[in-house]
Amino acid sequence: METLFSNLGVGFAAVMALQNVSLLGLSVPIPMNLIYAFLGCVIGTLIGVLPGLGPVATIAMLLPATYALPPLGGLIMLAGIYYGAQYGGSTTAILVNLPGETSSVVTCIDGYQMARRGRAGVALTTAALGSFFAGCVATLLLAAFAAPLAEVAFKFGPAEYFSLMVLGLIGAVVLASGSLVKAICMILLGLLGGLVGTDVNSGVSRYAFDIPELSDGIGFVGVAMGVFGFAEVMANLAQKENREVFTSRVTTLFPEAADFKRMIAPILRGTALGSLLGILPGGGAALAAFGAYSLEKKVSKNSAEFGKGAIEGVAAPESANNAASQTSFIPLLTLGIPPNAVMALMVGAMTIHNIQPGPQVMTSNPTLFWGLIVSMWIGNLMLVILNLPLIGIWVKLLTVPYRLLYPAILVFCCIGVYTVNNNVFDVFLTAAFGFIGYIFQKLGCEGAPLLLGFVLGPMMEENFRRSLLLSRGDFTVFFTRPLSACLLVAAAILVVVVTIPAIKKTREVAFVEE
Repeated sequence: METLFSNLGVGFAAVMALQNVSLLGLSVPIPMNLIYAFLGCVIGTLIGVLPGLGPVATIAMLLPATYALPPLGGLIMLAGIYYGAQYGGSTTAILVNLPGETSSVVTCIDGYQMARRGRAGVALTTAALGSFFAGCVATLLLAAFAAPLAEVAFKFGPAEYFSLMVLGLIGAVVLASGSLVKAICMILLGLLGGLVGTDVNSGVSRYAFDIPELSDGIGFVGVAMGVFGFAEVMANLAQKENREVFTSRVTTLFPEAADFKRMIAPILRGTALGSLLGILPGGGAALAAFGAYSLEKKVSKNSAEFGKGAIEGVAAPESANNAASQTSFIPLLTLGIPPNAVMALMVGAMTIHNIQPGPQVMTSNPTLFWGLIVSMWIGNLMLVILNLPLIGIWVKLLTVPYRLLYPAILVFCCIGVYTVNNNVFDVFLTAAFGFIGYIFQKLGCEGAPLLLGFVLGPMMEENFRRSLLLSRGDFTVFFTRPLSACLLVAAAILVVVVTIPAIKKTREVAFVEE
């Protein structure tokens, strides 16, 4: 416990550290990391409020901007965007009946009904308080479990890492919404995309088709921005804009004593479930929100009110999605394995700054590791302050037409992609992936498994080949090492379980709410 507090002290010192900034010719000490946390929270809330843009697309667009920032500042800002979007998404779900992003879909069901009954302020406060509590608890869990898990990770060899990545990809397939076959195809496409470039062992160019720009591989930023940024814009422009903005003045914000009594248990259950599901590969905020709502509907004494404005239907999913967004950092920071698409983008951000994700970050760069964790707690506090008093501003933003937003977004994307390598080819490549991503959306294929496959592919290949080199070509190394064998058995069990008819049917309806 003493070590934990000393580590958190290192994190607080890193976040609060003063940096000299030149203002009007004067050198002024400013806590820049706090500024980056605030920027991330504001941008995340803004993105959550505006329907049609999610944290994945936004982080993909802002990845190039982190080149100019210090590593800790860049990661703090991107993390703030992720969990900030969970807060902002509830605003549109409650006031407009449109989810700002995927994890807020179920909040629409009861949140909007509460708004129509004149309880919009109570619904918004419930969402904010639930998110804040869940975020704080999940951050403490992240701090408590990070060090022990990192110690375990140091015992991993190449064989164990390969098996862990196999388990991660299979988990991503099992927990992805939609068709299993489509999810597998997207994973395989991502793995193949990761093979493009020069083989580090032989120096031979692979799948580059004599295009010099592909000799170093397909740029991660281009893929992410195309599949999530450009494709999202095209998909939203293809839909008719129809928003019923809640114009009534939001008055009573503070819940009554009876409301507090009803929301406590759902917040606790949502926090617990979200914390668990956030760690799982392929999980994340959306899965946690749907799971928490379904659980609450089954165990609540007021289940008859669900769909008509039950406060439990807002408290549980909003707590779960924020808890999951925080705990999804656990496998990333301790094992170097991204459990979802947003964490895959965080891997890209760390790679940009020459930081190898994994357990060595804690020992080689403790200031960055603990600074990022502490910034999450501070960010959650900022978000409560940002969301409730500024509701009027967020509502006004909803009146901005899409046709004015998206040209600016596309221009920003193109500038960002170009600045990575100062190469026009990257812009065309991003546009191509945007078109491909749009086709995938039309076919009902998720982009997240593709991105996970693209990120994990090169890492899997490297650990696979290293294992065979160390074992002199003996493939049984993956089964004779106990930890590797256990991970592969767990992966096989997942595959078998998901093919059971009852489980398969449950999975198909998991993301569909009546």
